[in-house]
Amino acid sequence: MEEVQEKTLHRESLKIEIPKVSIPFAELDPEVQLAVRCAAEKKGLDIKVLDLRQIATFTEFFIIVGGANQRQVQAIADEITERLKKDLQTRAVRIEGYVGAEWVLIDFGDFIVHIFDKDAREFYDLERLWRDAQKVDLPEL
Repeated sequence: MEEVQEKTLHRESLKIEIPKVSIPFAELDPEVQLAVRCAAEKKGLDIKVLDLRQIATFTEFFIIVGGANQRQVQAIADEITERLKKDLQTRAVRIEGYVGAEWVLIDFGDFIVHIFDKDAREFYDLERLWRDAQKVDLPEL
């Protein structure tokens, strides 16, 4: 009787660990800092900044902000775009979703601002989707 020998392929997997170190707010670019301050001035809810530099190539930071209603979402978007243009001569490359104001995306190239109403923020849950990103320590604004 022939003896059957079982062969298996063993693949070694390589796991890359990205350290979960928080970045201080003071180390951010002035444009990102101003955008966060503008969102806070307009009473943006649960502001988060994610550092994507080690995991994405299309942008460096996400700023995620909540708004209580359509008017607040638009007011936050207006404040950010106007102040960055006026104070730092920085213009948005693209703005999406302003009219509906469920999810307003403002692309400044090096960073992207996401302003959500409550339901859209829970539904899309960008913090979970980009959970591998490093967090930025935000001061009490």
